[in-house]
Amino acid sequence: MDLPQDFPPAVPLMAEPPPYLLTRPVQRTAPLVFASPHSGRYYPPDFVAAARLDPVALRKSEDGFVDELVAAAPELGAPLLAATFPRVFCDVNREPWELDPGMFDGPLPAWVNTASPRVGAGLGTIARVVATGEAVYRHKLSFAEAEDRIRRYWQPYHAALAALIAETRDQFGMCLLIDCHSMPTHPAQAANPPDVVLGDAHGTACAPRATRLAEELLTSLGYRVRRNDPYAGGYVTRHYGRPREGVHALQVEIARPLYMDEARIERLPRMAELQADLTRVIAGLLSADWSGLR
Repeated sequence: MDLPQDFPPAVPLMAEPPPYLLTRPVQRTAPLVFASPHSGRYYPPDFVAAARLDPVALRKSEDGFVDELVAAAPELGAPLLAATFPRVFCDVNREPWELDPGMFDGPLPAWVNTASPRVGAGLGTIARVVATGEAVYRHKLSFAEAEDRIRRYWQPYHAALAALIAETRDQFGMCLLIDCHSMPTHPAQAANPPDVVLGDAHGTACAPRATRLAEELLTSLGYRVRRNDPYAGGYVTRHYGRPREGVHALQVEIARPLYMDEARIERLPRMAELQADLTRVIAGLLSADWSGLR
């Protein structure tokens, strides 16, 4: 089930879509998998009702339209996995049980990770705040609500991603996961902001050759690229990126001002140009010789 491109912000559809959309190529041509974990635009009605924020504010954490920016991947020979639910509802770029105990109306199980830096920042698996720091909920949640989201959304998404990676490695002997995100303007870099940040967990999640090729393809098109600063890669990059086992993961953060109005969560006219450039980058990655990368 595909989502209408222009339905109103944070307004639920009549029928809930599946937790992810997987678009496969007619024929696999290279050992790459593309993923967009934070571009989901289906906001469940119960969640919207429980939130204290208006619809646009709820979308501040959303990697708006990133799935569209890399939509050419299947046409060029690589699968694209995209979550349909938003990051503020359930964040698949976190461990499954990173939860803030202050958000809940009772004690959490002892095995829940309540002490991670992400939880401390209010950005655990179930976020306490949106990216701008505003609290999401009117009232505290029950652990049952968090458990339901993780089991119905987080787990199916990761099951699909893990299966894609295993399938790719079986077919090609290795897999390169390109995990696609967008980034707001970072205050510390306002004077010289990068257009793209490539995160490979400081060289531990992806072979340097793959990171270097992505950087070269982007810079050849005029984009300012930075590595691992300020985003070195989240849970997906660090969990799946295991070069010694033939799985490489590269997080790609695209500056939102390049293609969208951050305040209104709307596409800008120049989005088409960026989409065309990223299609060239995808084509370059897919046409590369990955045979020696194991």
